[in-house]
Amino acid sequence: MRQADQSPIILPIDHLLLRGDPARAALDGRSGSYSFVELEETLGRLAGWLAGFGLEPGARVASWIAKGPVAALMPLAAPRAGLVHVPVNPLLKHAQVAHILADSGATLLIGTTARLATLAPGDVPAGCQLHREDDAACAMSGGAALGPSDAAPHDLAAILYTSGSTGRPKGVMLSHANLWLGAVAVADYLGLTPQDRTACVLPFSFDYGQNQLLSTWIAGGCVYPLDYLTARDVMKLVDRREITTLAGVPPLWVQLTELDWPPEVAAKLKRLTNSGGALTRPLVGKLRALFPQADLYPMYGLTEAFRSTYLPPALVDSHPDSMGSAIPFAEILVVRPDGGITADDEPGELVHCGPLVAQGYWRDAARTAERFKPAPPASRHGGMAVWSGDTVRRDADGLLYFVGRDDAMIKSAGNRISPTEIEEAAVAVPGVSEAVALGVKDDRLGQAVKLLLRSAESDVAQTVAAHLKAELPNFMQPREILVLAAFPRNPNGKIDRVALAREYGI
Repeated sequence: MRQADQSPIILPIDHLLLRGDPARAALDGRSGSYSFVELEETLGRLAGWLAGFGLEPGARVASWIAKGPVAALMPLAAPRAGLVHVPVNPLLKHAQVAHILADSGATLLIGTTARLATLAPGDVPAGCQLHREDDAACAMSGGAALGPSDAAPHDLAAILYTSGSTGRPKGVMLSHANLWLGAVAVADYLGLTPQDRTACVLPFSFDYGQNQLLSTWIAGGCVYPLDYLTARDVMKLVDRREITTLAGVPPLWVQLTELDWPPEVAAKLKRLTNSGGALTRPLVGKLRALFPQADLYPMYGLTEAFRSTYLPPALVDSHPDSMGSAIPFAEILVVRPDGGITADDEPGELVHCGPLVAQGYWRDAARTAERFKPAPPASRHGGMAVWSGDTVRRDADGLLYFVGRDDAMIKSAGNRISPTEIEEAAVAVPGVSEAVALGVKDDRLGQAVKLLLRSAESDVAQTVAAHLKAELPNFMQPREILVLAAFPRNPNGKIDRVALAREYGI
């Protein structure tokens, strides 16, 4: 019987490494290899270093670093020290980092020397200490170690920032139980074992990326963090490190399928997992042909509830468009506007219930109330549920199919992009009266950004492009910028985004 078939024992997330075989490899990479016992000792030293700053329990500690031992251990070290981890996407620039620091109330930021140097005056809140990643790495090689914590399952362990369709990124509050059960669930349905080796190519600031670590470790396997520059770097890692498991997003799969994989290298992969956007039928066909010995797991997730559904590999060929069904510990309902459960093939809102549901948005009661609401009466779990805003349908076999998204999120290369964030940066440029960012179809990225500007100055686009390159990360950069003399309006006088999308969103 697998772990997820039983009532699970929920431990503090920093106990994770204690479950592995002490002698087996747990982490490998450019900084060297660590067995489970060595990594547990290293974790204790990092936690001891964090505790040495005397921060109050529950204080937020942010990390803005590339992949490596420090980044891999921070999700465990901060909670062990009684602190809350706030991982920051390494691709973000100073303005986004400043927002996350201020919003989270972070009292400490660990960053690479180069990244810390980009912070402008006013970016760092008063009382927030800055420390170099090198200092944290040095602390991990010696010093006093902190033992496993006695945190309760519902204690806050992490805040992960995710973009919304309106406003700035919001922090999703995750408990020890959220992280622990997410790791157990994924390890269970993927069938991970101590013999597995996972290539961690996704950012650890994403719940999907962080779970690469946690699910592999809870199964006793080894992780290989990689900040890759090209898809060929990923192929080389698979070959050199005998990688069995690779998690990715559709744009990465497109790039990987364009490479000439030696059959003996492709055969090393036993498991491919996808989230952050749906796989197209042609892409599924290419992956199946290129990696015939690998099981393919299409998945659907929400940061607010971690992961909701997956499609078993045996059903991929016969149901390539399906999102699958609920993962372990998740209860997924398709709900009518009146709160009732839909009939087979009737569209409704996907509602996620159960213990994977996060604790809401950090210090944002209004937006929490919009997304986190009481579960429908039909829920066997009850309590608070995540009302996704996504429209899906359920067939007679219980498989779910995506119909549409209610919000205006742009999903590009696996990144969730807030149109408002781009628009606010654009209107900061003199001469720009209004701005609208649209997501347009792109074969490689899933969606690309098209930016519309209302301005009387026809040459303002170049100025805006230069400003955005300085202020926003690469994945937010518009593919195209158009300058319009006027925007259409709806009866309330607001910009008619639907009309603009209809005309320019192609």
